[in-house]
Amino acid sequence: MQFDGHVHSPFCPHGTNDSFEAYIEKAISLGLKGMTFTEHAPLPNGFNDPTPQQDSGMKLEQLEPYIKTLQQLKLKYKSKLTINIGLEVDYIEGYERETEEFLSEWGHVLDDAILSVHFLKFANEYFCLDFSPDMFADMVRVAGSLENVYETYYETVKKAILSDLGQYKPKRIGHITLIHKFKQQFMPKRNFSLKIKELLDLIQHKNYELDYNAAGFSKPLCGEAYPPAWVVNEAVRRGIPLIYGSDAHSVKGLGQGFNRLFLKQKTTVPSDLR
Repeated sequence: MQFDGHVHSPFCPHGTNDSFEAYIEKAISLGLKGMTFTEHAPLPNGFNDPTPQQDSGMKLEQLEPYIKTLQQLKLKYKSKLTINIGLEVDYIEGYERETEEFLSEWGHVLDDAILSVHFLKFANEYFCLDFSPDMFADMVRVAGSLENVYETYYETVKKAILSDLGQYKPKRIGHITLIHKFKQQFMPKRNFSLKIKELLDLIQHKNYELDYNAAGFSKPLCGEAYPPAWVVNEAVRRGIPLIYGSDAHSVKGLGQGFNRLFLKQKTTVPSDLR
């Protein structure tokens, strides 16, 4: 493991208070050459976060302190570790213009970023698909079936890949099979492998990267990486770069799941660090 491209921070409103320095020192002890802090970006203006605490993303007023802190840490640790300033940006259907405006304002200060789908829309209501099994069950009820939820998820990821979010649109797609987080409780009868292959074809065509996210191993109803082994095989066959991400929300989470990842030797680092 040389690089961790998906790390959260003390600015995460649903994470821990572990300091940046603690994350960085742990990364150095693991032998990492670099890491990207990808804190959850502020959600778009006008979007109502459906989670109970409305803590899916940092507040807009926190963004400048987040960036300034990382700029200072980049200089402090430059001889020991490459630190990228990044964000995990949500693609939310219906809020493309607001997201593009946000990226146009802030994208120039980012070294790296991830574009992820966490929110799905059904009957004019948004749900956070990975918040809890109970919210997932509510989403299935409103959607009419589990298959409708899966279908909508993959169609929304497709829209994220194809969306025009301006010149600073993230080029790495986050945890492409996040819909599997509760799969041991919610397993559809329909096979969605063709949908996933279609997404991989689009990622290949766009010359995007794929978040090879180990967080799913620690989720009791998942037990696999996002994406799982067969999807990794398909991505490798297409020449899609796989960027390991711990998706750590605590220092303890850094490096999680790496020893269990399929085809570890195929993981890579973002092109600007090669």
